Formats: sequence, C-alpha cells, structure tokens
Amino acid sequence: MTTKTLLMASTMLSLGLATAATAQDDVPAGAEDDVLKIGLIYTLSGPAAALGEQARNGFMLAAEQIGEIGGMETEIVVIDDEQRPDKAADDARELVQREEVDFVVGPIFSNILVAIHQPVVETGTILISTNAGTSNFAGADCHPNFFVTSYQNDQNHEVMGAYAEQQGYQNVFLMAPNYQAGKDSLAGFKHSYTGGVAGEVFTELGQLDFSSELAQVAAFQPDALFTFMPGGMGVNLVKQYDQAGLSSVPFLSAFTVDETTLPATQDAAVGLLGGANWAPDLENEANAAFVEAYIEQYDAVPATYAMQAYDAAQLIDSAVRKVGGDLTDRDALRAALKEADFDSPRGDFSFGNNNFPIQDFYLTEAVKREDGRFATSAREVIFDDYVDTYADQCEMGAS
Repeated sequence: MTTKTLLMASTMLSLGLATAATAQDDVPAGAEDDVLKIGLIYTLSGPAAALGEQARNGFMLAAEQIGEIGGMETEIVVIDDEQRPDKAADDARELVQREEVDFVVGPIFSNILVAIHQPVVETGTILISTNAGTSNFAGADCHPNFFVTSYQNDQNHEVMGAYAEQQGYQNVFLMAPNYQAGKDSLAGFKHSYTGGVAGEVFTELGQLDFSSELAQVAAFQPDALFTFMPGGMGVNLVKQYDQAGLSSVPFLSAFTVDETTLPATQDAAVGLLGGANWAPDLENEANAAFVEAYIEQYDAVPATYAMQAYDAAQLIDSAVRKVGGDLTDRDALRAALKEADFDSPRGDFSFGNNNFPIQDFYLTEAVKREDGRFATSAREVIFDDYVDTYADQCEMGAS
C-alpha cells in the first residue's frame, strides 16, 4: 500500500477543467488500472483538525490491517480541505481527473460535502461520506454513486430529542452553528421532541466565545440545553458552560462531547449526555479489536469519526473483492457496496434504499475510563435499526 499526502491550494487547479463523465457507461478513467486508488478529503488543519485526523487515522488503520484493499495494490492520496468548500471542490476535481482515483472518501463537514458531491459522483466515481450526511442527499438528491458510512445528519440529534421527551422536558434552549449540519441538528432534535423551545440560536461556524449565548441560557433557565458544536467549538462551549456555573441546566448534545473534545475538556464534561451511533465500550468482538488497535496505534481513544472511516475502508475492501478487482462494471460494484459485507464495530449495519445506514442509536455519557482516559459510554439504545426520515423521498428503490 502506498500513501501520499497532497496539501493542495485551490490555485493549483484550473477552473476550466471538464467535469463531465470521463468514460463510456460512467466508468472513471482509472477504473481499468491494476492499482486501486483512493482519495481521502478531510479537514486536517485549524480548530477542527482533530475530527479529520480521527477519520484519517481510522481509515489508515483499517488499510494497514487489510494490506492490499480488495486484494489489489493500493494507493491512498490524503488531502487537507482546510474546511474551505471552494478548495475542497477543486481538490475533488484533482482527485478524479488527474489522480484518477476509484473512490473518494470524506469529508467531515456538510458544507464540504455539498461542494465535492457533484464533481465526484457525476464522473462515475464512488463517493463515500464517513461523516457528513445532509438531508437532501438522503432524500430527493440521493445518487447511486454516493454511499454513507455514518448517518443522516438529523439522527444523532433525534436521539437527544427523544431523550428530552422521555424526561418530560417542556422548555429546551437550542443552539447550533449556522450551516447545513447545524440546521439539520435542530430539525432532528425537534423531530422527536414535542415540548416548548426556550430559545433558538444559530452561531457563526467556528465561533469560540459563547458568553453571550450562555448569558441567555442563564436568563431563561430552561429545562435543558441542547447543542451541536463539533471540534474546537465544543471544547470552548463545555469549558465556558462549566465556568458559568450552569450545572443546574442539563447539557444535552451530539458531536460536542466525544473522544475528539474530551482530551481537552476532561472532568468538565464528565456526566454530560450525548446521542451517537456508537461508543467505544459497545460489547462486540469487532469493536473490542478496533478500539484496542486504535489506542495501540495512536495512543488515543477513537471517536465515531474514526470508526466510520474504518468501516469505509472495510466496505471498499469487501466490495472490490466481490467484483474480483473489476472496477469497470459499475453496476456490479455498486451492488457489492450495497451488500455491506463486513463486520462493523457498531454491530448491525446495512444500507437503506438511499445508501445511508440502517443502524442502532444510543444515549451516551462522558466518563473517565479505568486507564485514565476520557471517553463516551453507551447507556441505552434509543433507536433500534433506525431508517432515516428522508429515505422515502429517495427514488433509487425500496429499502
């Protein structure tokens, strides 16, 4: 397996590059090569770098364990999108047209997914999102060349809405960044929560000072706060929430208290609840092996980002082996991907009609492990074999 890292500036690419399908019957230019080429697009710099690093590490761990993915000589190209949609779109064209990759894997953020989706899937190349899962791509804009190993954006937030409903909360303060995933998060929460809303605030993406918003929470004294603040945003929010003495207001979140933020928030986050499709302490053989190997390799507890990317590598391996390395038969390759014939650390995993996962979702709690590391722990199953609510808008076929 060969790995090369490209740190590409958007100025390196010509905007005049063609984006039409490159070969007959939507077969990418590199599909007939003997080398399997995979491009990873993740945010690997800036405040959210920890998220992309977890995803990259999870994919590379699986790749190293497999050796030759799909039984083929494998080359992996890693790109830092710098959390810039314009750069990411150019990077995607670079991967498809010059690097002639067979698969593009990533990204972390939904606005990046929106930017790279068309440049990848319309050329016949398979795009596998290991994190972002916007509602339009799960529904009306679903595409046979687009697969997701994470979730539909709303779902983890729906977990917390259902939990708030269970607890009888009637006055919840909602807060998320002002971009598509932030909007999906609050829509997801309200999909399973019927109580009142004390306040609803959209912050700037990348905001690190939440004093104004927390002052509103203190003034409203809601039954609970629900928030989605990934990466560095989540670190600062949890610390400032703790410093503001708001422990009387239950803190509910998704992608805010996890293995990417807990090394920084530590005790300030212990006991805070979240919604997730996985936790490091799920009891199954595949998960135990994955978590142990990740900690040994990277000296850190894996987050969901790592697990979902790990599964993407396993998914590609299983599908390419099923077609005997023949990547020119796109229908056969897509059918092989759809079978999802691998053991996921999350347990049960299958694809719905929209190529989004059908899986379980959990209430999680931040804990301090026996080894002194901080992690999330699964407390109860909230949704079993859950199909996202947009699948019936996808016309690719019945699930």
